[in-house]
Amino acid sequence: MGLMVTIYDIAEKTGFSAPTISKALNGTGRLSRSTRDKILAVAQEMGYETNMTAKSLVTKKSYLIGVIFEDNKMFTGFEHPLFGGVLNRFRSQIELAGYDLIFLSRKFNLSYQNHAKFRGVDGIVIINPHEDDIELLARINREGVPCVSTNDYIPGVPTVLSDNEQDAYKGTEYLIGKGHRRIAFLGGPPSEYSPATAERYRGFRKCLADKGIAFNEELYEECKFWDMHSGYEGFERLYKRSSDFTALFCADDMIALGVVSYAEAHGIKIPDKISLLGYDDDRSAAFCRPGLTTFRQNKILIADLAAEILMQRLVGLPSPETVRIPAEFIQRDSVKTLTP
Repeated sequence: MGLMVTIYDIAEKTGFSAPTISKALNGTGRLSRSTRDKILAVAQEMGYETNMTAKSLVTKKSYLIGVIFEDNKMFTGFEHPLFGGVLNRFRSQIELAGYDLIFLSRKFNLSYQNHAKFRGVDGIVIINPHEDDIELLARINREGVPCVSTNDYIPGVPTVLSDNEQDAYKGTEYLIGKGHRRIAFLGGPPSEYSPATAERYRGFRKCLADKGIAFNEELYEECKFWDMHSGYEGFERLYKRSSDFTALFCADDMIALGVVSYAEAHGIKIPDKISLLGYDDDRSAAFCRPGLTTFRQNKILIADLAAEILMQRLVGLPSPETVRIPAEFIQRDSVKTLTP
């Protein structure tokens, strides 16, 4: 067609009203799937293209959602078993609502706050931020840019994350059920805002206490980062200090894989000498030998709820402060059953 196709052209061809056409094209409103699919098919056939500049002028919205993602202390980028999957699913969900993603950066002499203003983002999803930016992110949220977090606690920002404490309780209960009583814990770096190590350790200790099992503080060690090298070094410190435990709960799989590496280098048999439990279900967990028993975080549900909460906040609806999602227990071969 020589002229730009409008929603009124699509309305005339489909027989639906212009408001109905608008809802279908923008992914809003309560339309049946068949109605929405029919309208989208006709729009594509007619060569309809959304004029985002005109749309922004009318609605005062950019239809952009900013993404803040940092790889501090993990060194896995989007290959992380949780964060990459959360972002992919989140993107698909917000695109259904008519939004696009754009990454916000601190580079080019711009703060996150200035970059958000420069791009005119309508909202922000925060994935694994740097601790130094927490107060700034809280201020961005307070000043009117709705935010949602998928990992860290940020004052005033709704957070969707795994139920770390309850998951760790369940994992510890599993180890106890396999006959283990002297169980060590190898955590990641502690953080005021990133709860993984603290919450998983709390669940671990609570389960031991509930089962009447005393815990020796010598069996706790922290790693500098969430990576294999830190897991290797952390386990070395732990094992040289006290080696008479039969099971080890690692705060994540990369740390656990560092333990596997140390064990292989020093002739320590897993699970014959030490049973091993991880968290995250990293892609390597199923292929290391023995296969690592672990927890798989529900990245689909975390992303879906984060997108839903952000969409609600964009239209002024209230949202929960924190939503916790149970992880799935994945049983493989790294835990041995002890006989009395």
